[in-house]
Amino acid sequence: MATAMEMAIEKIDEVKSKLGRTLGTPMRLRDLIRQVRAARTMAEERAVVDRESANIRENFRDDDSPWKCRNIAKLLYIHMLGYPAHFGQMECMKLVAQPRFTDKRIGYLGAMLLLDERSEVHLLVTNSLKNDLGGSTQFVTGAALCTLGSICSAEMCRDLANEVERLVKSSNTYIKKKAILCAFRIIRKVPDLLEVFIPCTRALLNEKNHAVLIAVITLVTEMCEHSPDVLDHFKRLVPNIVRILKNMLMAGYSPEYDVTGISDPFLQVKILRLLRTLGKDDAKATEEMNDILAQVATNTETAKNVGNAILYETVLTIMEIRSESGLRVLAVNILGRFLLNPDKNIRYVALNTLLKTVSVDYQAVQRHRTTVVDCLKDPDVSIRKRAMELCFALINQTNIANMTKEILIFLETADPEFKSECASKMYIATERYAPASDWHLDTMITVLRLAGNYVPDEVVSCMIQLISSHAELQHYAAIALFRAASADAHNAQPLLQVAFWTIGEFGDLLLVPRDDESSRIDESDVLRLFEAILPSTLSGLQTKCYAVTALTKLATRFSQTEDRIKALIRIHQAHIHLELQQRSVEFTALLNKDQKAAYLERMPVITHNSLNESAAAAAVGGGANGGSTPGEGGNLLDTEGAPAAAAAAAHGGGAMDDLLGLMSDIPSHATAAAAAPAAGLGVGLEDLLGGLGLGGGGGVSSAPMSMPAPTLGGGFDLLDGFGAAPAAAAAPTNRGSIALNTGGIEAQIYVEGDWSGDACTLKMVVSNNNPVGVSNFAAQVAVTKAFSIELKSASSSTLAANGDSTITQMMTVRRTAVGGQLRMRLRATYELNGQSRTIDGDCSTFHGLS
Repeated sequence: MATAMEMAIEKIDEVKSKLGRTLGTPMRLRDLIRQVRAARTMAEERAVVDRESANIRENFRDDDSPWKCRNIAKLLYIHMLGYPAHFGQMECMKLVAQPRFTDKRIGYLGAMLLLDERSEVHLLVTNSLKNDLGGSTQFVTGAALCTLGSICSAEMCRDLANEVERLVKSSNTYIKKKAILCAFRIIRKVPDLLEVFIPCTRALLNEKNHAVLIAVITLVTEMCEHSPDVLDHFKRLVPNIVRILKNMLMAGYSPEYDVTGISDPFLQVKILRLLRTLGKDDAKATEEMNDILAQVATNTETAKNVGNAILYETVLTIMEIRSESGLRVLAVNILGRFLLNPDKNIRYVALNTLLKTVSVDYQAVQRHRTTVVDCLKDPDVSIRKRAMELCFALINQTNIANMTKEILIFLETADPEFKSECASKMYIATERYAPASDWHLDTMITVLRLAGNYVPDEVVSCMIQLISSHAELQHYAAIALFRAASADAHNAQPLLQVAFWTIGEFGDLLLVPRDDESSRIDESDVLRLFEAILPSTLSGLQTKCYAVTALTKLATRFSQTEDRIKALIRIHQAHIHLELQQRSVEFTALLNKDQKAAYLERMPVITHNSLNESAAAAAVGGGANGGSTPGEGGNLLDTEGAPAAAAAAAHGGGAMDDLLGLMSDIPSHATAAAAAPAAGLGVGLEDLLGGLGLGGGGGVSSAPMSMPAPTLGGGFDLLDGFGAAPAAAAAPTNRGSIALNTGGIEAQIYVEGDWSGDACTLKMVVSNNNPVGVSNFAAQVAVTKAFSIELKSASSSTLAANGDSTITQMMTVRRTAVGGQLRMRLRATYELNGQSRTIDGDCSTFHGLS
């Protein structure tokens, strides 16, 4: 029955709608909405909208039509659906000029939605706004203020700023609130106009109406963020702002402002944000607000989400200002309680804030380590990610063993997107805090096994460097990696790569038991591992390349299985991949040479890798963090302190004095003409030149630069000429000279061409091995007095983390005097984690330059 009546009513409405259109009355807005909703396909919806848009256009041609308001309302609905509605702009202007409030309201709403600064019609609305800002009806004035705040251009702001300033002083709280918010939008658009509103704003802080107070606090916060002078001006009003917050805490129940038992939490949050802005880096302002922050932190109810929002803002304020240590501990404890909250959003916010708080109060965050570790088991992926990052930030020398166990448990079941990052950070942590080298190796073998094929290449190279540089570890590493590779032969390609490199280098040590209790490993046992990996389709190309290279070296270390080794190498001489085919051919030819033992000796010790630099940078940054000492505290992820400390060491080290002694061919005196260009190159460049006795009018150059680290491609083409086809041999590359290697930043200089007359061309390449990116990288270069240097423009000024991007910069060196050896000094400036750093380096040997 009800359904039949509804159908009848819809039928009647449809008949009325058709009758109205035949009589010249346009469709009502709700009829248009009903038709759009009834459309079953996009094509039907477009047909309805196009048909109605055409009717609206036709109706707009009649200037005396009484239905303009209805048509603009429908047009705004069409605009909200994403269809063109710009043809209604002029009609909005006509409605704004109408005397009726109903027309003005729709006209201003249309102007806010359909106009922007690029529209020519935008200028026509300025005069209407000015008239309505002085109108007698508060609702008309309010609509004009809302429109001005939404669509104001810079010119409109300058024309109407004084009108808004007059309305800010109005006695009508409705108009005053809207005028203050409009002033906020004007200042954000044109910051120069904030001086217009400073005098009237100070008096508004004594308002009793909370709506006006929220608007004023928002305006003051915006003004303080734009101007340091305004910030200093309002710092004197901190006692007044504190009094407002205190009155809200002490006041009794008020139904007008109560939200679940808390007095106006919106205003409290706004005040806390303003206090955070006013108290930053100001001890006096901080002291005036410490007590009220402690009251808010202890007296706010946490049973409702409203209270948690206030507590969160309180924590952010306490950590931002120079609050006392007891208050910071209280703030961290609040975040610890948030971690126990069943709401996922609150737990995520707590983890995110604790991660930022580690650098402020490391020990206070450390007390909640157990709760943070429990978050690794959370079903929400975002919470697990933040918990993992915080766990690495909390690792120190005391808890490295326990934290490593928890992280390895997490890694065993972690999602693939976590494994790569976890493996890199795990290496940095163990590199910095490992109690022993064998523990470090065992832990990283477990990481390689659990992370499987998601381990990044940089971790593989770092593991190889670790084994190469620790002679006491090599015997144990060869045995441990052989057993690990045998147990997990296919599921962890990076583990196999490290194992094959180690077995190839130290295969002879495998045959010697470490102690009486160790089982003996035979040559046949080792070769069975290679026989299982090489033919398998589950093994990657890179892993097979490692295996073939390792077998070639084992041919000189094993005495009983040389024929089996040669047979394993030969099976890839017709492989589809050229890299593996070439290795097999060249290595087979090499093994038939009499000098093979000399060519296949152990590699020289590898002394450098990217994650070593990151661990060292973290160690320097952590020692100065929150008063903790290296080994007891500090943030593993915080590398801010490294470049500055390394630069200080460079300035004070004996290497500089030694270099000065070597430069005996450089005149020690410096003329005024030589000093003049240095003075104009920026702060500290006089030290770069004068401290080394460098001079000469053209001997210094500076330019922004950002450069990449050279990457190792191929890496195994070491046997050119041993039976392989000449076309397959790789062309030799220039050796680079390291000119800068401090705090994870490495610069190398390559010779692009020998002396052509009195000039030669050099190329500088810089890489960033830190786990965070670098911005605003710039370099200054000085050469000895017998030379001058000209820097070309760099390709960029930013460096991605972990050497993922590179920038090159060319330079031209010219000889200006006979004799003397080319020596170069670099000074680099850059920003890491938002802080400026300066590092120095020098270069006196240029490979390939005669």
